[in-house]
Amino acid sequence: MNLLKCNFCGRKKNEITFLVSGISGHICNDCIEKTYSIIQNIFSEKKTEYNTEKKNKLTQISVKKPKEIKYFLDQYIVGQDKAKKIISVAVYNHYKRIQQFSCSNKNKEDIQIEKSNILLIGNTGTGKTLLAKSISKLLKIPFAIADATTLTEAGYVGEDVESILTRLLQSVNYNVSYAEKGIIFLDEIDKISRKSSNPSITRDVSGEGVQQALLKILEGSIVNVPPQGGRKHPDQKMIQINTENILFIAGGTFDGIEKILLDRMNQTSIGFFTTKKNDNKNHENFLENILSTDLKKFGLIPELIGRFPITTYLNPLDKTMLKKILLEPKNALIKQYKKLFNIDKISMNITNEALDIIVDKTFKLGLGARGLRIFCEKIFLDYMFDIENVDSILNIDENIVLKKI
Repeated sequence: MNLLKCNFCGRKKNEITFLVSGISGHICNDCIEKTYSIIQNIFSEKKTEYNTEKKNKLTQISVKKPKEIKYFLDQYIVGQDKAKKIISVAVYNHYKRIQQFSCSNKNKEDIQIEKSNILLIGNTGTGKTLLAKSISKLLKIPFAIADATTLTEAGYVGEDVESILTRLLQSVNYNVSYAEKGIIFLDEIDKISRKSSNPSITRDVSGEGVQQALLKILEGSIVNVPPQGGRKHPDQKMIQINTENILFIAGGTFDGIEKILLDRMNQTSIGFFTTKKNDNKNHENFLENILSTDLKKFGLIPELIGRFPITTYLNPLDKTMLKKILLEPKNALIKQYKKLFNIDKISMNITNEALDIIVDKTFKLGLGARGLRIFCEKIFLDYMFDIENVDSILNIDENIVLKKI
């Protein structure tokens, strides 16, 4: 047995601690440890290379030209040409800025391009959220939606403003460098307006307090973010994010701002400049005349308004636009229902009269495009519930015809 030796290092059995026997040889404990160490180093290097390659792929953002962005938006959103044009240019300039910042000669540049956050104003169901989602889908960039109504000033019940960055981090599995090039859509921004134009003895913790807390994030700075969102506490581990290259798109209905606009437009000024009273009763969209002073009177603080240099509006939807929304976009509701029936080998045809009924009821409801789904769900509920007996419900309603393929 003393003749046994390690086939790797050649040492005999009495010179080592133990030998491991194989089919045609032996290996000592020292050679096993060295081999294990070599394998670990190889796997570690390959893992690092893989993670670096994966990170580079994630951080590569393909930027489209403004016309390409608008063409893509046209496939999903009906109308709103002015808003789509403004957003297309703003997003294009923003990501040109990021690419310039990432260039190797960035230290040689004397001119720094500042980002331009966007404020969308429009009635509910006009497509504010859909605009932001569609841009994220086109550019394949991190995207998160945050609701401003849940935010409160630090120290009060609710969520800190930093939680909106947590949602962006979670959407990219906590890849900080990738998240720092993303888009955040801050919905219901009008709900954090100042509750009263007059100073109050009580703190406005979910209004003006939130606006003040948002200023640093919107402007661009390094922010400590809680990984799980919610409230920050001293013992919690924080993640630092630089918001300088994060584009913020805020949206809100600003219900009641039309009255502020009308009061301003119908008011006759005194002095060198006089304005003629306008009859705005038949005006299609008052929001096209909105100014920063109107937003300030509504309840937004001047500092927050200044963080959104691009302000655009969305036109209210009329019956013609609602009907186009039902039929024309790639993800149109009628196309969705046809697809659902087609999965069960059933073809669906709906008459123009039925479409007009859906549009009329939706228009009266005043919920915009969201109201279309409400009535479609009511109409197609019985058909889908009795889907296996489609022959028996064939032509039950002359406006909707279902037929097995």
